[in-house]
Amino acid sequence: MSTARGDSDEARAWEAAAAVPDPEVPCVNVAELGILRWVRLEDGVAVAGVTPTYSGCPATLAIEMSIEAALREAGFDARTERILSPAWTTDWISDAGREKLRAYGIAPPEQAAGSVRALFGEVSVTCPKCGSTDSERLSEFGSTPCKAHYRCRACAEPFDYFKCI
Repeated sequence: MSTARGDSDEARAWEAAAAVPDPEVPCVNVAELGILRWVRLEDGVAVAGVTPTYSGCPATLAIEMSIEAALREAGFDARTERILSPAWTTDWISDAGREKLRAYGIAPPEQAAGSVRALFGEVSVTCPKCGSTDSERLSEFGSTPCKAHYRCRACAEPFDYFKCI
């Protein structure tokens, strides 16, 4: 059973870990992206559960190391635990995270990951700049493998789209 101090320490550890920005999409932090699953204290060590956006994500180790560093800077002994099941889904991106992606110029996922349009099936994506749905996919892959590259036909601006997974 947690003590009041333990709960306070866990909340402080969560806040420290949650503040870590995603290295590939720095407008969102790991909590908003939904890859920080939990933080708990185990025998005096702050342990953070992290689910990568996909198993081959090149940023996974950097994210885990950044979370550990943030926890240590907050005064905790720290480690991360990589969680591969259940697999991460774009459904885990918070509403705040979706808004931050849009403001940054990246179109957030259009629908829940369970939709028939998931991953490579998007017909049109809403432009994060002007809001038009008249867009076209230029490439299956954008600046990172988890994004596709689109162009808005209305304002002619290119943009990345965070794929539904």
